[in-house]
Amino acid sequence: MALAAHIAELSEKHRLLERRIEEEVSRPGSDDLEIYRLKMEKLKLKDEIVRLCDGETRH
Repeated sequence: MALAAHIAELSEKHRLLERRIEEEVSRPGSDDLEIYRLKMEKLKLKDEIVRLCDGETRH
């Protein structure tokens, strides 16, 4: 169950990053570098989620 909780936590962080990206993009004078940083962080979370889910289904 601990793995499922960890995946859920990562998914929530991923969702919150998506919201932050949307807010930054819609803001006048948005910071492209900050958007890029947030997207990279979101991608790392997604990769981790997929890796953990793949490992969970193989057991």
